[in-house]
Amino acid sequence: MTTTNEIADKIAADHGLTKTQSKTIVEAVFAAITSAATSGAETSIPAFGKFKIKETPERDARNPATGATIKVAAVKKLTFQPAKALKDAMNK
Repeated sequence: MTTTNEIADKIAADHGLTKTQSKTIVEAVFAAITSAATSGAETSIPAFGKFKIKETPERDARNPATGATIKVAAVKKLTFQPAKALKDAMNK
């Protein structure tokens, strides 16, 4: 697993920044993606992918223990669709 600190450390080493500066940049990028998602906008990062909001409708579900039917509320989910370049890089 890669953490935000590891990403920030890599950026700092590659671009001659301090770890504090690079961590601020990484956190700002994630904050921008979060802000776009909460407002319902799509975020597209070329050669990486798209973050989209998907709405799932309300549905009926069944409690397996009792067999009772319950309503599951509609929700919004954040989905990620990788770009072709990322897919190709993963499958080399």
